[in-house]
Amino acid sequence: MLQAGETHKGPSLPKDARLPINRCNLPAVVLGSLTYQQYPSPLLLDGVAELHRNLFQRLSAATSETRAEVFRDYLTVHFQLEWLEEMGFTGHKKSRAKANYVRMIRGWSFDSDSREGAVLKGWVESRFGLMPRYHGQSLRDPSSDAYRRYLEMRSHGLYGTNALESQLDLVYAYCQQELALRHPGARHVTLYRGVNRMADHEVLGKGEGGSHVILLNNISSFTHSRERACEFGDYILAVDVPLTKIFFHCGLLPGVLQGEDEFLVIGGVVDVTLSTI
Repeated sequence: MLQAGETHKGPSLPKDARLPINRCNLPAVVLGSLTYQQYPSPLLLDGVAELHRNLFQRLSAATSETRAEVFRDYLTVHFQLEWLEEMGFTGHKKSRAKANYVRMIRGWSFDSDSREGAVLKGWVESRFGLMPRYHGQSLRDPSSDAYRRYLEMRSHGLYGTNALESQLDLVYAYCQQELALRHPGARHVTLYRGVNRMADHEVLGKGEGGSHVILLNNISSFTHSRERACEFGDYILAVDVPLTKIFFHCGLLPGVLQGEDEFLVIGGVVDVTLSTI
């Protein structure tokens, strides 16, 4: 496996791929680095555990069969998701308020370059300081029309919603608690992604045996099944993903994601192994 700095100079996370500030306990240059992939530590979003202490106490007391229901009920009540009038939403604004965390994740599963995809990429940018690299087109130039369209889609996706990014904060925190309970002591999971061309990825270094260091988009889809990944490209990327980089996965909340054993993974620099089908 390549080590950080072996084939390229400077920080493993390029400067133009990160913000100087974020809303978690580690700066983007650290959490987005190759070193972090190899030696992950918990990522804590600012204020989430403190503001929602009651939720996590309830989850800790619940059984494995009821925790998802406890989580859903808490978000429904806390954000008044079924009583929109009481939050002041009327008329056309009411339809926008229905754009909750479930719709964002489902929208991503249909099209990661959709408005819902822009919201999720914007949330990662805001919370972790990792800049999106692709949304329908390359976003590497912040002055480009493509970047402007991404910002417009992100803004439209958030407009008139009910604290949507705060809902996503809780989804991530819940996912992390569940992963810790289901996989005690584990730090990584091997995930796969089918690709057709490595030229579509930002390759920062190459090693032996198909090893590449690449910069992922700030959030990407992977699968736990290599066979499933084969359906999406001629090449397979195998990645040891830190559990702390998993925002959501199929099975976390029954009925939200269907099939494909999909994982939504927060980006940064990673060491991957490239192989053919």
